[in-house]
Amino acid sequence: MDPFLVLLHSVSAGLSSSELTELKFLCQSRVGKRKLERVQCGLDLFSVLLEQNELDRERTGLLRELLASLRRQDLLGRLDSFEAGAAAEVSSEERDLRAAFDIICDHVGKDWRRLARQLRVSDAMIDAIEEKYPRNLTEQVRESLRVWKNIHKEDPAVSHLVRALRACQLNLVADLIEDNQQARSLESETSRGGGTGTVSLTSRDSDRPSSGVPW
Repeated sequence: MDPFLVLLHSVSAGLSSSELTELKFLCQSRVGKRKLERVQCGLDLFSVLLEQNELDRERTGLLRELLASLRRQDLLGRLDSFEAGAAAEVSSEERDLRAAFDIICDHVGKDWRRLARQLRVSDAMIDAIEEKYPRNLTEQVRESLRVWKNIHKEDPAVSHLVRALRACQLNLVADLIEDNQQARSLESETSRGGGTGTVSLTSRDSDRPSSGVPW
């Protein structure tokens, strides 16, 4: 089972009925009244938060906030252990994806809706994101990327993001992501002693088509 789901099961099992009631109260601004009425245990609540992209294995801030409100240091300790283990297990692909997200959030701006549609995020979800973060453009961009990643859980590749960016004529952002990937790859090879450090940084430019793609 997914270690994050194991954590949520463990936390749910450790909650008393009064603590669950308190958590439901704290989540009133995030979860609709009807959904809260159907919540019978902690796992029910966490499942709703997962569905609404309020919580996932990479965003445990809300869970930490809720447990801190209950003053459950024991459960916070379990969360600490999970986060420490998750950080150690992050793959190079996941690190590349996170770096790509940061670059997109810093440079795409108001074009995020066009990019989201290219990534097949529905208009209804785009509207929901705008409603959720009405005055925070950076979070709107990042949330759209999280939604895309959840849609493509099996293969949320950086190459998909690059292709979508180029399809939207956001070539500068695509270039920044590819440059970042290449630099990280060279750094990794050098740190492992697996490269001579003499690989040309301009090799990617020479591989680009001479025409047909706007740069």
